Amino acid sequence: MNNAQWAKSTFGQADLGDPRRTTRLVKLAETLANDPGKPFVSITQSPADMEGAYRFIRNEHVNADAIAKAGYLVTAAQAAKHNLLLALEDTTAITYSHRSVRDELGHVNQGNNYRGILAHSVLLFAPEQQELVGLIEQSRWTRDISTRGKKHVRTQTPYEEKESFKWQSASVNLSARLGAKMADVISVCDREADIYEYLQYKLSKQHRFVVRSMQSRHIEQSEQKLYDYAAGLESAGQKQIHIAQKGGRKARTATVDIVFAPVTLQVPANKRGESLSLYYVGCEERADDKNALNWHLLTTEPVQSKADALNIIRYYEHRWLVEEYHKAWKTDGTDIENARLQSKDNIERLVTISAFIAVRIVQLKFAREQPDEISCEQVLSPKAWKLLWIKRVSRTLPDTVPSMKWAYTELAKLGGWKDTKQTGKASVKVLWQGWFKLQTILEGYDLAKSLEADL
Repeated sequence: MNNAQWAKSTFGQADLGDPRRTTRLVKLAETLANDPGKPFVSITQSPADMEGAYRFIRNEHVNADAIAKAGYLVTAAQAAKHNLLLALEDTTAITYSHRSVRDELGHVNQGNNYRGILAHSVLLFAPEQQELVGLIEQSRWTRDISTRGKKHVRTQTPYEEKESFKWQSASVNLSARLGAKMADVISVCDREADIYEYLQYKLSKQHRFVVRSMQSRHIEQSEQKLYDYAAGLESAGQKQIHIAQKGGRKARTATVDIVFAPVTLQVPANKRGESLSLYYVGCEERADDKNALNWHLLTTEPVQSKADALNIIRYYEHRWLVEEYHKAWKTDGTDIENARLQSKDNIERLVTISAFIAVRIVQLKFAREQPDEISCEQVLSPKAWKLLWIKRVSRTLPDTVPSMKWAYTELAKLGGWKDTKQTGKASVKVLWQGWFKLQTILEGYDLAKSLEADL
């Protein structure tokens, strides 16, 4: 879909209390998607459009959750097409330093000059089709600045009032939107979700999950704790795992040993409830290095063979995608952290629209993962790929439609990608820049044809 079609499909059913607001939302989403990351003054086509965009973002009657609900319903409808879905979850901080809004935001553990909004996102991903389906849940909140540095108070706070309750709250919302389809969903979470109450809730609702363990718990299978018990398990074989570059860490490939076993987690001494029967999958890099890869995964999925264990590890490997999404949302794509709006409510409205645009940006990455026989017309119109071919290859068009992989490579190159690291993988940023340049070429072509017809 082009940006106009996408905006109407995603937000056209939003209930904002007045159909004129919905019309303005669709128009604004299209405008932002055409040129993400730039201020209204740079992307609106007229002073009237700019004023309309600002009035919408400042309208106190426009609820950010109502905007998001429209997008969630579209994602839920798309989910029905897939037999297996991963719900990839993570939390991020959206930070701002400009003084006009700092007093309305909360602390984010990044120094005294920064305030922000916390956001917990859930993406649906179809591993069998290698398809990012969409954003199905996102909660946002701010921390009370007076609680900064008071971690000891958390032990006295009821579970339902803790920030960590976000994991269970997300599952409640996910289940409400997907209904019976929830049986085909596996939640994939990092160590922060290793919370007894959360695991207990998921089991009680028969929800499926893969959660990376944060602590070596007591288990009923042994007097040893979980990690010590796992160290004595017989290796089921090895696997290579790619570790992406992050911060000062270099990209590399780790060779890990795989172990698995059924385990029953005992109830923590300070909790009430029942023991939790799960499966354990471990993968450990045998290296004398503090940065050696070591994953302890807890899952509801039956694991009775090496193949089963490898599936669990692959599911967890996809969790990087939600981090990629947050990066595209905050900086590399829609660049919401550079927005200069004057109130928390205004920021939330723009942040929510941009959250769905960021999904659209990240979806481009999966063109590379498609089989060679998949046509690029999955993402590009016939006119679009032909213009891309003429721009990048030659004026002689091919007899058959090029593949998705071809579209990925040429869009990336159009965006300035050089593949200097020889990985064959382009960043979201250059892919989107290539996509935007192609849209400009399309607009120029259509304008030229229109003028030619008039003449």
